[in-house]
Parts: sequence; structure tokens; C-alpha cells
Amino acid sequence: MAEDTVKQDIHSRKSHDRKLAGSPGPFPFARMADKMDALDRLELQFRWGDYGIRVLRCHLAVFSPGQIINFHKHSEYEFHYIPKGKGKVILVDQAYDLHEGLFYMTGPDMVHYQESDPDDPMHELCLHLDIVPLGGDRQGENWGDGLEASEARECISSLDRIPAIPVVDRFHAMNGFLEAYRTWEEQPSGFYTLMKQAIVQILLRTTRVFDNPNDKPGIPERDMNFHRYMLATQYIQDNESLPISLEQVAETINISPRQLQRIFRSEGQTTFRDYLEHVRLTGICSELIHTDKPIEEIAINHGYANPNYLYPVFKGKYEVTPTAYRRMHTGEARGTFKSIN
Repeated sequence: MAEDTVKQDIHSRKSHDRKLAGSPGPFPFARMADKMDALDRLELQFRWGDYGIRVLRCHLAVFSPGQIINFHKHSEYEFHYIPKGKGKVILVDQAYDLHEGLFYMTGPDMVHYQESDPDDPMHELCLHLDIVPLGGDRQGENWGDGLEASEARECISSLDRIPAIPVVDRFHAMNGFLEAYRTWEEQPSGFYTLMKQAIVQILLRTTRVFDNPNDKPGIPERDMNFHRYMLATQYIQDNESLPISLEQVAETINISPRQLQRIFRSEGQTTFRDYLEHVRLTGICSELIHTDKPIEEIAINHGYANPNYLYPVFKGKYEVTPTAYRRMHTGEARGTFKSIN
């Protein structure tokens, strides 16, 4: 019985959506007609690169047959996408026919006129943005902020070069409206970030139609040898207290042991064995100076399963035994500690 009720509810919802869309067939944006001004009511503004983006309007509008929106203009950017129906637009002094799948941009300060078909309603997804240049003094460029700022500048610059003519939404910018509306409906964790991503996707997919492949900057790529060296050394630092082998580390970063050994020589001017020994002995020296732990315990804590093996290795590098090293440096370290306090 409950299952029949659920099926009936689903069928009623689909019928309701189709009725709102003015068509007997399914219309993916019909759900936005339930509350057309839902996104307009949100206070949405965010930083993208060196620009502030303020969302003034983001909604589905339905023009009744023959409806006219007389000549007007905006000081901000306004994006118009036609997901269903047909009509006409006049951009400045040039008239164009509109139909499903087209989009065009008006503004800033572009005079335009809109009119739906005399016999059929026309649906329009409207995004109205205020885009404000902000200061470019930003921290964290090494974490990708510089790349994002560059992409934002390229996108906003492309907006100013978009021709005053309707074109096909080849990269499905319209889907961003549906993503934004679903986010409003579900209000998941990360709501603000998801809304920002939806608006940015609309902008990027819109301007992508006018991309010139010859003008595209190269995608940043890693120096893979150096990247693998950093992965390997970080793995060693994280696990130096455990038994570690060249083969184990190579498998972790998905290369052969021979290739990893070559990377240690080219990127670190050392060998895998020498680097591992260096990390372990550095940790041991620190514990000898700053703790009173027995040397055998320190040795085990840093990967020497047989503490007796530490003594010849340590003396070979520092020319003194661990006990003598502790005696030489403990007083100096404690004196430094007292002076800091």
C-alpha cells in the first residue's frame, strides 16, 4: 500500500512539473518553477581570483505568448539562456530569432528588447551579476591562488569580448542553474562553496564557447622526478621508525626500485640507503639531546631493531658513540633552554 502511495506521489510530481513547463514532455528545469525566486532571495557574494562576484538574480522566467519586455539596459552583466520555447531579441539595433538551446549576454549598458513567440511561451534562465575588481594582494599563491586568479581574469576578460549575438550553449552552461537550485533544495554541508562553484561553472562554460585554442595557457605540469622524490622522502620521514625497504617505497609511489634509486641520485644527490640513515640518525640525535631515554629504546624508536647495530653506524658518521654525543651536547642544549625561559 505504501509503495503504491509513493508511486502515485512520484507520478503526481512529474505531471505537476510538466504542467508548469507548459509541455506534455519532461523538462529538466521545471522544478525551478516551484519557487522561481528562491535563488534571488539568497545573499550570494564571493571572491573569485581578483574579482568580487555578487549574484543579483538567478532564476527561471516564463514569458507568456506574445509577452514583450521593452527596451532597457543594466549597468551589470546579465546572461540569458533559452532552455525551452522561442521568441525574439533586439540587441542595440539588431534583431535575432531565439529558440531552445541559445544564449546571449547583455550588459553592461547594452540596450535590449525581448519578445516571446505569439503562440508559445518562452522560458529563460537569467543570471544577473555584479562583477567588481578587487585588490590583487593575496597570500597563498603557492596553493593555487595564482592559477585561479589567472583563470578568473581570462574568463572576465572574455565576457567583455562576447559578441552581441545569440549563440548555441555548446558546453551546457544552463546545467549550472539546475545545480544551484538543487543545492538550495537540499542545503547540504558546504552550501556556500557549492553555490559558488555552480555560478563559476556557468561563467566558464559560457565563455568557453568563444575560446581560441591558440591563446590558451599551458596546463601546469609537475616535474615528476622531483615530485616522486618528495613523495618518497616524505614517506621515509613518516615511517622511519618502521622497517623500510627501497622496494616498499618504490611500490608506494608506483615506480620501479631502480627508477627510485636513480631519482635519489638525480634529485637528492644521495642514495636511498644514505637518506634513510640520515633521517633516522637526525631523529636519534634530537632524542639523545632532549630526552633521558635509554639509547637502546631510542634506537628501536628509529628503526634499528638491533640496537647494537646503531653504535658502529653512529660512530661512523659522527666519530663518537651515542653516549659521548649525548654528554657533549646535553649541557649545551639545557643551557639554551634555560636562556630561552
